[in-house]
Amino acid sequence: MRKELIVLLVVLGVFLAIGCTGNGNEATNETSTPVANETSAPVANETSVSGQNPDAITVSAAASLTEAFTDMESQFETENPGTDVNLNFAGSGSLRQQIEGGAPVDVFASANQNHMDILANETLIDNSTREDFAENSLVLIVPANSDLNITGIKDLTASDVGKISIGNPETAPVGKYTTQALTEAGLWDQLKDKTILAEDVKQVLTYVERGEVDAGFVYMTDAKTADPGTINIVATVPVNTSISYPIAVVSDSDNKEEAQEFVDFVTGEEGQKILEKYGFTPESE
Repeated sequence: MRKELIVLLVVLGVFLAIGCTGNGNEATNETSTPVANETSAPVANETSVSGQNPDAITVSAAASLTEAFTDMESQFETENPGTDVNLNFAGSGSLRQQIEGGAPVDVFASANQNHMDILANETLIDNSTREDFAENSLVLIVPANSDLNITGIKDLTASDVGKISIGNPETAPVGKYTTQALTEAGLWDQLKDKTILAEDVKQVLTYVERGEVDAGFVYMTDAKTADPGTINIVATVPVNTSISYPIAVVSDSDNKEEAQEFVDFVTGEEGQKILEKYGFTPESE
């Protein structure tokens, strides 16, 4: 009886071992096939996309040109169906540094002359294509629900004004214009410790819209794009230097003909009408 019981247990153990081995093989087979499929398909798709649009141009433009250039992109592409425009917006100084670093850019549009001058001195733009195409103005804005009595830049020295947003003067021309204006007014030393630096003019606008600061300095064109009921424009700020926008074809562009066509569109009648629509003024003759 004991021998029969032992034999029965041995046979049962063998069957259990075979069953476990079979399940393990099934798990291996189930995981191997999907992994191979998941990794192969996307690579093929990415490769096919990268070969499209041989006449695409990249336009790096100051953040304050976002709305106007986005409008221009649509109209330009309609009139030039063989050219695809890729827009890259940021502070002009940051865009300049990208070009200096070898970024594949075809057209550069700056919010001041300084960053374009630097690239010209480094022969990184085709100076024969350079043109001034628009002007802007600097304004002081506050949150719409502000309880502070701010009607001009001198009011910013009040003790209850704690945070003032300006663009980073190193990379955002709006910040450079702001520090110049406050220095000329004899207020910079009193206000510099209150300043909150922003990456570009759009970030300044956002800080004020959200009420995260007590005041901010932006271009008039950007103030006009604010969400309704979020800000008030309290003053136009005099600036000794004209807020002038230059544009040029980048020297290393592989699509110089298409790049020049975009520059011509911006400086031409259609481009100028779009710029005026968004509050820019034509460049003084």
